[in-house]
Amino acid sequence: MDRELLGRRDELQRDPYPHYERARQADGLTYLDELDAWLVARDADVREVLRRPEDFSSANALIPDVLPSPAALAVLGGGFGGRPVVVTSDGARHQELRAPIVRGLSPARVAGVLPYAAGRAAELVEGFAEDGEVELMSAYAGKLPGDVIGRIVGLDPEDVPGVVHGGHRAEELLFRPLEEAEQVAAAEDVVAMQHTLDRYVRERHAAPREDLCTELVGAVAGPGDLTLEHRHELVAHLQNLLIAGHLTTTALIGTTVLHLLRHREQWELLCAEPARIAAAVEEAARYDSALQGFRWVTTGPVTVAGTELPPGATVFVAFGGANRDAARHPRPDAFDITRAPGRHLAFGVGVHGCPGSQLAREQLRLTLEELTRRLPGLRLADDRPVEMRPTMIHRSPYRLRLTW
Repeated sequence: MDRELLGRRDELQRDPYPHYERARQADGLTYLDELDAWLVARDADVREVLRRPEDFSSANALIPDVLPSPAALAVLGGGFGGRPVVVTSDGARHQELRAPIVRGLSPARVAGVLPYAAGRAAELVEGFAEDGEVELMSAYAGKLPGDVIGRIVGLDPEDVPGVVHGGHRAEELLFRPLEEAEQVAAAEDVVAMQHTLDRYVRERHAAPREDLCTELVGAVAGPGDLTLEHRHELVAHLQNLLIAGHLTTTALIGTTVLHLLRHREQWELLCAEPARIAAAVEEAARYDSALQGFRWVTTGPVTVAGTELPPGATVFVAFGGANRDAARHPRPDAFDITRAPGRHLAFGVGVHGCPGSQLAREQLRLTLEELTRRLPGLRLADDRPVEMRPTMIHRSPYRLRLTW
């Protein structure tokens, strides 16, 4: 990809909303070179694609934006994974892989982890409440989700930071241009994470416990021998689950606090009326979705919004675009926690709807309860402009410096 196109992609990823608006106003679908895909940005069109899994394959949902260098690929060859996961599978295989995750993130399992999550949220806020300032992404948003999903999966607390770090490095390696030396360093971090997860796979196969890791091992390997192929497949599932479980929620926490504080009257209303927190969670998820969208591929000739697509055509299904569609959401560009909750697509819909959506919502609820109660004077640091990370899958601030 040439430098000019890279620059345009960076600009789009930092603020995709003007591109969505132009695509919604155009006839049919719009092809964007920056995404190398047809952009699907209207609510009705996004829902149509998501409800036609037989016509749109998710096999390319995690295709990287950047191909790692041969040196980085050589390092990755010493790790595990590289197998299809739930988000890149279709049909019966998708349902087979999804079932243990849905069970593992059931309402009962989420309810069971909430006391821990609430205690951890309070502990993290207590750690900086007397300081008068904080960088929220590193001190809070980047910690709580990893601790919570790690507990559900069954990770020991001392292993969580390394696994979270490995997830961040995997995203950097595959979705950001890095110099070769940094690619190699990122690949080494990813492989270290994969070996940690492989250790858990082997331990849970030998001695099952009441955790999601054990459920996944049982679903893939069964009671028989644990083969090398089983280990590769299970590490791939665990890596994908953990990244989805912490990076997405980290991003959602960051963008939610950012927009509440940018709209000061909304923050003050929330502090005065905490009963609005549930509505604020939904509005934040709609207004600036952490997961902006995925790529799907047509399995045959199809027509969407009057645009005829051949087999093998790539579409970028923009949840973030659908969530700013005035046909579904009046005043879509207004951030308004008093809005009547609508059916947004921040967590997808249909067979690929996010099974961890309730867990993410609960963590955001706990966060807002804690921050509004403990730090009602919270403000954005005046001297620290907020820069958004250039990504379409975990949209969030790089850093969020706050004062009070």
